[in-house]
Amino acid sequence: MIRQKIQRVWDENPLGLILGLAILFRLIAVIFSKGYGMLDDHFLVIEAAQSWVDGYDYNRWLPGSGSTSPQGHSFFYVGIHYILLLLLEKIHLTDPQAKMYVIRLIHAAFSLLIVSYGYKITEKLADKHSARQVGLLLALLWFMPFMSVRNMVEVVCMPFLLWGTFLLIEERKTKTEKVDLLRKTWLKYFWVGILFGIAFSIRYQTLIFTGGVGLVLLFNRKFIETFILGAAYLLAIFLTQGIIDMFIWGYPFAELIAYIQHNITYRTDYIIAPWYNYILLILGILIPPVSFFLFFGFFRTGILKKYLIIFLPTLLFLVFHSYYPNKQERFILPVLPFFIILGIIGWNSFISTSGFWKKRKKLLTGCWIFFWALNLTLLPVITTTYSKRAKVESMTYLSRYDDIRFILFENSNKYGQMLLPRYYLDEWIRYTEITRDNYKEPIGENLMNDPNIIPRFFVFVEEENLDERIQNIESYFPDMIFETKIEPGFMDKLLHWLNPVNANEAITIYRNAAMIPEKKHE
Repeated sequence: MIRQKIQRVWDENPLGLILGLAILFRLIAVIFSKGYGMLDDHFLVIEAAQSWVDGYDYNRWLPGSGSTSPQGHSFFYVGIHYILLLLLEKIHLTDPQAKMYVIRLIHAAFSLLIVSYGYKITEKLADKHSARQVGLLLALLWFMPFMSVRNMVEVVCMPFLLWGTFLLIEERKTKTEKVDLLRKTWLKYFWVGILFGIAFSIRYQTLIFTGGVGLVLLFNRKFIETFILGAAYLLAIFLTQGIIDMFIWGYPFAELIAYIQHNITYRTDYIIAPWYNYILLILGILIPPVSFFLFFGFFRTGILKKYLIIFLPTLLFLVFHSYYPNKQERFILPVLPFFIILGIIGWNSFISTSGFWKKRKKLLTGCWIFFWALNLTLLPVITTTYSKRAKVESMTYLSRYDDIRFILFENSNKYGQMLLPRYYLDEWIRYTEITRDNYKEPIGENLMNDPNIIPRFFVFVEEENLDERIQNIESYFPDMIFETKIEPGFMDKLLHWLNPVNANEAITIYRNAAMIPEKKHE
């Protein structure tokens, strides 16, 4: 009986069932997938916004807090979080973890547009069968619920791109007068421009996708429509970028100009990878052999004019990021839904006429069974992952203490800097980090003599050489007392094991009993 009901819903309202599954797993991610995915989705969004609420400028982006010029960061998305966090403070919701539940819930709800418009675009361009496949992939792909609740601009811009694209391919069926149809057409392209402009203000690189759309419209001789879309696009950017920068810096697009200059100057100073890096990434995360089917299907649609409005912008986006030296996995995410849409459409069109696959239906079914078996194995693990647990929980633990002021952060097994998520500490303390770069240098006398910067706590990252490192600090601060040890989550441990570059180790905390004599319990 239950199976029959599910089958009936699947036949009559597949999008509703798909959205129900998407909601379920995103709610699980809201509850269990705490922490943050990467540095940018926390320190460039949450950390910055909360510091502004508290009258502090964590990243020193604003004039008057150490910054004398724009740093190249869009204030639009982080500004929305500033307003949201300010409102939460007004209603006395101040616990950092509680506020993040709200933020993850909002992002989860917004991400449903990715599933909905992905389904609708596919149904318009192909058929309901392909739309079901796309909808399920966007709803239940092993990393999508996890990514959907993160503060990642590469994911947050997706709904705007998909919404605008759906409007572009949507047919206007009306029996009204021609002038009314013309008015609706103009409004459509105006609204598409606004949506794409908002996507740009969230993630600047979406300009390439919009440029590809403009080229297709010009190719189709839609000059007026292109002008309307472009004018609305610039209007949206001015409203979400220009005015904000004029208010902060005194002239429009200050941050955008700084961003372009920074990425030209330092384009080789980050993660450098070969041109085929994103091709391998797509083939990997979409799970072979199905990923090869989708890759083939995507390029197969490129020969048909019907799909050019999606194919060319997606291809240009992929080519640009493959050419640009700085390659981080998340950079390609904005166009991944479009790749999946055209991949499914192209592959289904191919197998419908392929003699090879008509004779090997069991092999094809087996490939999809393998895909879903592996995907559904990974899905609950990733969806419930508490990312960067040790870092977040160490700050949450220390938040029980008032007026910490200063922390000594011992990370001498590593080179460079590892940021502490002070948002969860709920206090914008100062800290000194000891790394392999400065491990041989003696700890300055000022750390022991200035009461404002005498360390109240000592945070040790990783267990390697821990006793030796503790003894080194203890020679300066003999009143150190063990406070607690916080373990990373399962997935953090696995990622660190696979690649030690992932700094997701256990954190050991010692207290300076000379400054805080008693351990404080919750």
